[in-house]
Amino acid sequence: MLDNQSFMNVLIINLLLGTVWHYIVFFVCISVNTKLFDPKRKMYLPHKWENNGKFYNDVFKINRWKDSLPQHIGKDGFSKDHIDDLSIEYIDEFIMETCRGEWNHIMNCLFTVVLFLINNFLTALVFTALLLIGNMPFALIQRYNRFRLQKLRKMLVRRKKRTDGQGDAVPSNSPAGF
Repeated sequence: MLDNQSFMNVLIINLLLGTVWHYIVFFVCISVNTKLFDPKRKMYLPHKWENNGKFYNDVFKINRWKDSLPQHIGKDGFSKDHIDDLSIEYIDEFIMETCRGEWNHIMNCLFTVVLFLINNFLTALVFTALLLIGNMPFALIQRYNRFRLQKLRKMLVRRKKRTDGQGDAVPSNSPAGF
């Protein structure tokens, strides 16, 4: 425990350990098999209380602030600012990426266990609050966006079934009324 350390040492040790933790989680996140981020896994499935994503807008007013937060876009990544393609395959991959982002931020929050193991209660509480403030909004945005993308996907599947019956294909870049 860091009880006998100066404030500056406690701060530096916690920041260094937190940074290492975040880099390890990020490396694992981009390295593991994408099956871990299958939206059908229990962790990513919608809960009844989420009310098809409306919970996030009703309780957290997520639409007011979500676009003002920074985003990480890796090589060939997905931007939350716009959808580049309206093919079902692209939307499926985008949905999977929301699962990856959610997993990343939730795993970062697990650093709270380390904080409580190495710090006194009050110090751990302060660092935990900062950790949650820095990660939970991003995890919430991923869940909220997944609801919206799944709704769009359902609409595209219905449209494809309708047009396939008429012999037409769904243009991958046509407006979706979204």
